[in-house]
Amino acid sequence: MLGPARAPIDPSEVRIYRAAPPGSVDVAQLEAASGIGFGTPGQERAVIDRLRTEAAALGANGLVIVGVGQARSPVGMSVGGASYGRNSAVGVGLGIPTSRKKAHAVAIYVPPASRDVPASD
Repeated sequence: MLGPARAPIDPSEVRIYRAAPPGSVDVAQLEAASGIGFGTPGQERAVIDRLRTEAAALGANGLVIVGVGQARSPVGMSVGGASYGRNSAVGVGLGIPTSRKKAHAVAIYVPPASRDVPASD
């Protein structure tokens, strides 16, 4: 926690800012990760939605995204097959790496007079 929490708000009210607007107050540093997947845009949306939910629970109405990255998952997916002939054997395998999206943000409270600063969402 970087500042005081406020009454929780609806996550849809949390705006994403490129930089903290003048007059805003830092509330908390947040980190979120997506589920394991294949690096799809849906993973990034899931991470941002999780950050919005965490910020809203603290009463923060804004987020400044500090960084978004990707981490390899310790879990992979493999597909294999085999065919056995009378005198020979052939096998084929395919490994598919999985990953997780991660993001770091600062949850902020933006007073009503400062909310006219352009957001990036």
